[in-house]
Amino acid sequence: MKLHELQPSEGSRQKRKRVGRGMASGHGKTSGRGHKGQNARSGGGVRLGFEGGQTQLFQRLPKRGFTNVNRKEYAVVNIETLNRFDNDTVVTAELLVESGIVRKKTEDIKILGNGKLEKQLTVKAHKFSTAAVEAIEAAGGKAEVI
Repeated sequence: MKLHELQPSEGSRQKRKRVGRGMASGHGKTSGRGHKGQNARSGGGVRLGFEGGQTQLFQRLPKRGFTNVNRKEYAVVNIETLNRFDNDTVVTAELLVESGIVRKKTEDIKILGNGKLEKQLTVKAHKFSTAAVEAIEAAGGKAEVI
């Protein structure tokens, strides 16, 4: 397929409905709104979720739990991922972002003890699991909390 052969698929591009342009247009007089009623009025219609006065679905469903506003999200890194760095490397948040392990520089990092660490590293992070600290120190490295 070439650029000049591109065309929209059948029915994907519809003409705009021009309402209130006289009776001959087919959308004159009431402009497709019908006669009277809430939806015929300007500013008419009902809000999202409104069911005609019946209790709305979201109000009928049971509510469970709560959202902790002080919750802290951590970017999780397993120690097996740290094997890609050379011995005696200082692993910081910036280095993890550069190497593509963590997406954002602003995220707090938590190191988990999943896998096996074969390198001797100094790891600087915001939080460590107990298993991660043990594994890093067993490999001859250091775990430092930022």
